[in-house]
Amino acid sequence: MKGRLIIVSAPSGAGKTSVVKRLMEAGLGLEFSVSAASRQPRAGETNGKDYYFITAEEFRNKISEGKLLEWQEVYKDQYYGTLKSEVERIWNQGNHVLFDVDVQGGMNLKKMYPDISLSIFIMPPSLTELEKRLRLRSTESEESLKKRMAKASLEISFAKKFDLVVVNDILEEAVKQTISSVKEFLKT
Repeated sequence: MKGRLIIVSAPSGAGKTSVVKRLMEAGLGLEFSVSAASRQPRAGETNGKDYYFITAEEFRNKISEGKLLEWQEVYKDQYYGTLKSEVERIWNQGNHVLFDVDVQGGMNLKKMYPDISLSIFIMPPSLTELEKRLRLRSTESEESLKKRMAKASLEISFAKKFDLVVVNDILEEAVKQTISSVKEFLKT
Protein backbone atom coordinates (compact mmCIF):
# COMPACT_ATOMS: atom_id res chain seq x y z
CA MET A 1 0.00 0.00 0.00
CA LYS A 2 1.24 3.44 -0.88
CA GLY A 3 1.72 6.02 1.81
CA ARG A 4 -0.32 9.12 2.36
CA LEU A 5 0.32 12.74 1.56
CA ILE A 6 0.33 15.64 3.99
CA ILE A 7 0.14 18.91 2.09
CA VAL A 8 0.99 22.12 3.95
CA SER A 9 0.41 25.42 2.14
CA ALA A 10 0.35 29.06 3.10
CA PRO A 11 1.18 32.51 1.84
CA SER A 12 4.89 33.30 2.08
CA GLY A 13 5.71 34.35 5.64
CA ALA A 14 2.74 32.65 7.34
CA GLY A 15 4.96 30.12 9.11
CA LYS A 16 4.45 26.95 7.07
CA THR A 17 8.14 26.08 7.03
CA SER A 18 8.27 26.29 10.83
CA VAL A 19 5.19 24.06 11.13
CA VAL A 20 6.58 21.56 8.60
CA LYS A 21 9.89 21.37 10.46
CA ARG A 22 8.04 20.49 13.67
CA LEU A 23 5.91 17.90 11.85
CA MET A 24 9.11 16.25 10.65
CA GLU A 25 10.31 16.03 14.25
CA ALA A 26 7.03 14.48 15.50
CA GLY A 27 7.92 10.86 14.64
CA LEU A 28 4.95 10.26 12.35
CA GLY A 29 6.73 8.41 9.52
CA LEU A 30 6.79 11.50 7.34
CA GLU A 31 9.49 12.29 4.82
CA PHE A 32 9.85 15.74 3.33
CA SER A 33 9.33 16.05 -0.40
CA VAL A 34 12.03 18.34 -1.74
CA SER A 35 10.54 20.56 -4.45
CA ALA A 36 12.29 21.77 -7.55
CA ALA A 37 12.74 25.54 -7.97
CA SER A 38 14.25 27.71 -10.66
CA ARG A 39 15.16 30.56 -8.31
CA GLN A 40 18.53 31.20 -6.72
CA PRO A 41 19.11 29.72 -3.24
CA ARG A 42 18.62 32.07 -0.30
CA ALA A 43 21.30 32.35 2.38
CA GLY A 44 21.53 29.04 4.27
CA GLU A 45 19.59 26.98 1.70
CA THR A 46 21.15 23.78 0.36
CA ASN A 47 20.54 22.15 -3.02
CA GLY A 48 18.81 18.78 -2.58
CA LYS A 49 17.74 19.60 0.98
CA ASP A 50 15.67 22.79 0.74
CA TYR A 51 15.00 22.59 -3.01
CA TYR A 52 16.47 21.07 -6.12
CA PHE A 53 17.74 24.33 -7.62
CA ILE A 54 17.69 24.17 -11.41
CA THR A 55 17.61 26.76 -14.17
CA ALA A 56 14.35 27.95 -15.71
CA GLU A 57 15.36 26.19 -18.94
CA GLU A 58 15.96 22.88 -17.11
CA PHE A 59 12.60 23.30 -15.38
CA ARG A 60 10.80 23.85 -18.69
CA ASN A 61 12.49 20.67 -20.02
CA LYS A 62 11.17 18.66 -17.04
CA ILE A 63 7.68 20.03 -17.71
CA SER A 64 7.79 18.97 -21.36
CA GLU A 65 9.14 15.53 -20.39
CA GLY A 66 6.23 14.99 -17.94
CA LYS A 67 8.54 14.58 -14.94
CA LEU A 68 6.50 16.77 -12.56
CA LEU A 69 3.33 15.98 -10.61
CA GLU A 70 2.50 19.64 -10.39
CA TRP A 71 4.26 22.87 -11.19
CA GLN A 72 3.68 26.52 -11.74
CA GLU A 73 5.42 29.68 -12.73
CA VAL A 74 5.00 31.73 -9.56
CA TYR A 75 6.78 34.78 -10.95
CA LYS A 76 8.33 35.29 -14.40
CA ASP A 77 10.89 32.48 -14.91
CA GLN A 78 10.51 31.38 -11.26
CA TYR A 79 9.11 27.87 -11.39
CA TYR A 80 8.30 25.59 -8.48
CA GLY A 81 7.10 22.02 -8.69
CA THR A 82 7.03 18.46 -7.39
CA LEU A 83 9.12 15.81 -9.11
CA LYS A 84 7.28 12.50 -9.66
CA SER A 85 10.48 10.66 -8.80
CA GLU A 86 10.63 12.32 -5.36
CA VAL A 87 7.18 11.07 -4.30
CA GLU A 88 7.82 7.57 -5.61
CA ARG A 89 11.19 7.47 -3.79
CA ILE A 90 9.52 8.34 -0.48
CA TRP A 91 6.69 5.83 -0.94
CA ASN A 92 9.16 3.11 -1.93
CA GLN A 93 10.90 3.67 1.42
CA GLY A 94 7.58 3.07 3.22
CA ASN A 95 7.05 6.66 4.35
CA HIS A 96 4.28 9.22 4.03
CA VAL A 97 5.06 12.30 1.94
CA LEU A 98 5.12 15.74 3.57
CA PHE A 99 4.81 18.72 1.24
CA ASP A 100 5.66 22.36 1.92
CA VAL A 101 4.17 23.94 -1.19
CA ASP A 102 2.51 27.15 -2.27
CA VAL A 103 -1.28 27.38 -2.27
CA GLN A 104 -1.80 26.57 -5.95
CA GLY A 105 0.54 23.58 -5.71
CA GLY A 106 -1.30 22.36 -2.63
CA MET A 107 -4.67 22.51 -4.36
CA ASN A 108 -3.26 20.73 -7.42
CA LEU A 109 -1.80 17.89 -5.33
CA LYS A 110 -5.08 17.51 -3.42
CA LYS A 111 -6.96 17.19 -6.73
CA MET A 112 -4.56 14.47 -7.89
CA TYR A 113 -4.73 12.46 -4.64
CA PRO A 114 -8.07 13.35 -3.01
CA ASP A 115 -8.48 10.12 -1.03
CA ILE A 116 -4.98 9.77 0.41
CA SER A 117 -4.08 13.37 1.19
CA LEU A 118 -4.71 15.87 3.97
CA SER A 119 -4.37 19.48 2.87
CA ILE A 120 -3.56 22.05 5.55
CA PHE A 121 -3.61 25.81 5.08
CA ILE A 122 -1.48 27.83 7.52
CA MET A 123 -3.27 31.14 7.94
CA PRO A 124 -1.49 34.28 9.17
CA PRO A 125 -3.36 36.08 11.96
CA SER A 126 -3.73 39.12 9.66
CA LEU A 127 -2.24 40.67 6.53
CA THR A 128 -0.62 43.33 8.73
CA GLU A 129 1.16 40.66 10.77
CA LEU A 130 2.16 38.85 7.60
CA GLU A 131 3.77 42.00 6.19
CA LYS A 132 5.60 42.50 9.50
CA ARG A 133 6.98 38.94 9.35
CA LEU A 134 8.14 39.38 5.77
CA ARG A 135 9.89 42.64 6.64
CA LEU A 136 11.67 40.95 9.58
CA ARG A 137 13.16 38.38 7.18
CA SER A 138 15.05 41.19 5.44
CA THR A 139 15.05 39.19 2.20
CA GLU A 140 12.59 41.30 0.21
CA SER A 141 12.90 44.56 -1.71
CA GLU A 142 9.92 46.91 -1.46
CA GLU A 143 8.83 45.81 -4.93
CA SER A 144 8.99 42.08 -4.13
CA LEU A 145 7.27 42.69 -0.79
CA LYS A 146 4.36 44.37 -2.58
CA LYS A 147 4.13 41.41 -4.99
CA ARG A 148 4.15 38.91 -2.11
CA MET A 149 1.45 40.81 -0.21
CA ALA A 150 -0.79 40.98 -3.28
CA LYS A 151 -0.28 37.26 -3.85
CA ALA A 152 -0.96 36.53 -0.15
CA SER A 153 -4.31 38.30 -0.33
CA LEU A 154 -5.31 36.14 -3.27
CA GLU A 155 -4.01 32.93 -1.68
CA ILE A 156 -5.93 33.53 1.55
CA SER A 157 -9.14 33.55 -0.50
CA PHE A 158 -8.48 29.85 -1.30
CA ALA A 159 -8.11 28.72 2.33
CA LYS A 160 -11.62 27.23 2.40
CA LYS A 161 -10.60 24.73 -0.31
CA PHE A 162 -8.22 23.02 2.15
CA ASP A 163 -9.22 20.23 4.54
CA LEU A 164 -7.92 22.15 7.56
CA VAL A 165 -7.14 25.82 8.24
CA VAL A 166 -4.72 26.51 11.10
CA VAL A 167 -4.27 30.11 12.21
CA ASN A 168 -0.63 30.70 13.10
CA ASP A 169 -0.93 33.42 15.71
CA ILE A 170 1.01 31.50 18.37
CA LEU A 171 3.40 29.04 16.73
CA GLU A 172 3.21 26.41 19.52
CA GLU A 173 -0.59 26.26 19.27
CA ALA A 174 -0.50 26.05 15.47
CA VAL A 175 2.04 23.21 15.66
CA LYS A 176 0.02 21.33 18.29
CA GLN A 177 -3.19 21.57 16.23
CA THR A 178 -1.41 20.48 13.06
CA ILE A 179 0.33 17.48 14.63
CA SER A 180 -2.90 16.33 16.26
CA SER A 181 -4.80 16.52 12.95
CA VAL A 182 -2.06 14.70 11.02
CA LYS A 183 -1.92 11.90 13.63
CA GLU A 184 -5.68 11.45 13.34
CA PHE A 185 -5.55 11.40 9.53
CA LEU A 186 -2.76 8.82 9.42
CA LYS A 187 -4.79 6.47 11.67
CA THR A 188 -7.67 6.23 9.18
